[in-house]
Amino acid sequence: MSKIIKGDEVIVLAGRDKGRRGVVITRVTDEKVIVDGINVVNKTVKPNPMKGTTGGVIKKNMAIHQSNLAIFNPTTGKPDRVGYKFASDGKSDVQRKVRVFRSSGEPITVSRVQA
Repeated sequence: MSKIIKGDEVIVLAGRDKGRRGVVITRVTDEKVIVDGINVVNKTVKPNPMKGTTGGVIKKNMAIHQSNLAIFNPTTGKPDRVGYKFASDGKSDVQRKVRVFRSSGEPITVSRVQA
C-alpha cells in the first residue's frame, strides 16, 4: 500500500524542484507519481493530421519518484511523514485503517482531484 495517493498535496524533497508544492494528479507505477506543476519538461511533438494535432514544443508533467516527495501538513506548514492507525467509524465495530500525520497523529483528509 502506498502512503502517497491521488489528491494529496506534497512537497518535493530532492531534485531541481526542491521545496515546491503540488497536488498528485495520478500514479504511474507503484513507485512513481505525476504531480501538477512539478518536473515539467519541454517535449517535442510531431504533427499528426489523423488526430488533428499540430507539431511543436509542449510543456508536459513527467513522473517523479515518491521517495523524493513528502506529504504537506497544513497545520504546521511543513512536510510530514505518513503513519497508519486503526479507528472505528462509530456506526459499527469495524476497525478501519486510517492515514495519519506522524508528527501530530491527525487524520489526513484528501481533496480528490477531478479527472
